[in-house]
Amino acid sequence: MEHPSTNSTHSNGGAPSYPILYPWDVGPPVARMQELLRAHGFSVRVDGDYGWRTEVAVKMFQRQQGLRVDGVVGPETWQVLAATVQPGTRLLRYGYSGADVYELQGLLQVNGHTIKRTGFFDVETKSAVIGFQRGHRLRDDGIVDSVTWALLRDYKKPRQTNAFRFRSPKR
Repeated sequence: MEHPSTNSTHSNGGAPSYPILYPWDVGPPVARMQELLRAHGFSVRVDGDYGWRTEVAVKMFQRQQGLRVDGVVGPETWQVLAATVQPGTRLLRYGYSGADVYELQGLLQVNGHTIKRTGFFDVETKSAVIGFQRGHRLRDDGIVDSVTWALLRDYKKPRQTNAFRFRSPKR
């Protein structure tokens, strides 16, 4: 059965466009949907493969939210998935956009990185995230997970491991 999953998008005004996803689709939009499902507490693997486990989670989510239970992630399901996730709860990576990316950029600024707040996870943002992760001895993959979010919100500078403080001798 042919379907327009990778070419069909929905947009309402200035909101981002999301492709309609069907079971057995694959690709980055599926991974994004899986991340949102995880943020809602569903135990799905974020692998970009809309397999049967993801389909079960989508149907459960649709049922819980009072949506049409068909396993198709269309405009209504996308809207509820995205709207009910608080900023800072989904994984962020290069290419993403939204209020949580804008928040991320502000937190990076507070933590000493000079980047622009655009709401788009661009190369500059990825570089700042990697720098932040290295400074805090995290996996420096440029992906903002819950640990990176928590440390960004902590507003502490990274520990200097090889820095020594010398006191002047008392006289």
